[in-house]
Amino acid sequence: MPDAMPFSLVVPAHEHLPSYVAALETGWSPNTLRDVSGDQLDAIRTDADAFLRSLVPQPGETIALPDGRVVERLPGCVRWMWDGAFAGSINFRHVPGTEALPEHVLGHIGYAVVPWKRRRGYAGRALRLMLDVAREAGMMRVEICCDSDNTISRRVIERSGGVLLRRMPNPHREGRTELVFRLPCPDAST
Repeated sequence: MPDAMPFSLVVPAHEHLPSYVAALETGWSPNTLRDVSGDQLDAIRTDADAFLRSLVPQPGETIALPDGRVVERLPGCVRWMWDGAFAGSINFRHVPGTEALPEHVLGHIGYAVVPWKRRRGYAGRALRLMLDVAREAGMMRVEICCDSDNTISRRVIERSGGVLLRRMPNPHREGRTELVFRLPCPDAST
């Protein structure tokens, strides 16, 4: 269902931080694998500038995976869904020069909408805008995943042009199955 409010993706910045903090304070987490709301609130309260910088991957930076492995963080970007207030988060990550991803990365794009703004079409709108970002990074197509039982996310992906490629065990959630979709990035000339 379309929303009457203007919708955009914004670069995380100080002017948007109070609304983002309010979402975290409800227990909402931008990470769909684990709750990072408390960690992010602590980071923001300690040093908001450093927190905002942490959302932009830096060359050589590493991250710890849920299984304890430490891997290089992929280049990419985080954008916040904005309709006059914080509505969710979407990110894009990739390996420059290829559409392939390392085995520990489930997809090029991930997103999470705050519960009180769901069913407004925001996830689909954000996904279509992020496909433009992926195209600008040289991608012709991206892969995106969702849990097999997440019918709402599956519908968002399919409505955005996603085609199911395969089912696979979720390496981060034992006993769960992931659906892997491929989405074309829009041609800049269209």
